[in-house]
Amino acid sequence: MATVQPSGYAPVAWATFGGAVAAVAGALTGLLFVAVSVKATALSQSRPLRSRAAQTLVLFMTSVLAAVVLVAPQPSTAVGAELVALAVLSGAALLTLDRRAGHAPEPGVARYIERFSPNTVTALLVGVAGTTLLAGAGGGLYWLIPAVVSSLAGGVVNAWLFLIRLPS
Repeated sequence: MATVQPSGYAPVAWATFGGAVAAVAGALTGLLFVAVSVKATALSQSRPLRSRAAQTLVLFMTSVLAAVVLVAPQPSTAVGAELVALAVLSGAALLTLDRRAGHAPEPGVARYIERFSPNTVTALLVGVAGTTLLAGAGGGLYWLIPAVVSSLAGGVVNAWLFLIRLPS
């Protein structure tokens, strides 16, 4: 009798999830570009806000790239290693952009974005998904669900704040 691999450790079972995430994250990336275009003048005058906009793009692209990893036909060890690499790269990019942005000295848009940007959570959860997939224990790809929710929700809040809180 053949053993059945639990779905959290079988990337093939996650292809539909990956396709849906890629579609949603791609659409939201488009929203971000609209927000940045509409508020280009305000963003061009503020390095912290430009860095926050770039962080939002990294959040969306982390979900897009995780989805691409899921839909590509490859062994689970490759998926796990690629997710760990994605976590390291996105975490480093988000940390660098966060340092460039600094901390908002007063309440305002940048301060709201700091509060709602789940940078560390997203990178950490993607890394946990990859690590537990490689280990074959601990949840595997199920960790991608909160990672994707975190990145997409945080990115949507950031894009929305760019649209409604920045002067034109």
